[in-house]
Amino acid sequence: MSIDEVIGMAWADRISFEEIKKKTGLNEKEVIKIMRTNLKRKSYLLWRKRVRGRSTKHRKLFKSKFLN
Repeated sequence: MSIDEVIGMAWADRISFEEIKKKTGLNEKEVIKIMRTNLKRKSYLLWRKRVRGRSTKHRKLFKSKFLN
């Protein structure tokens, strides 16, 4: 899988880090590192702000939010 595909999945709001791991084998920290090294600084910061704590990017948060 190419870096562009990983970046595309990371940008997508509905694809969780768990799904990215299943498809690519990359954990959340590795995806963050790829994003940091391949995006412009401002783009990376905007992306981090968007995904930090977002329930759809973190399957555990998503499940707990809607199952309670």
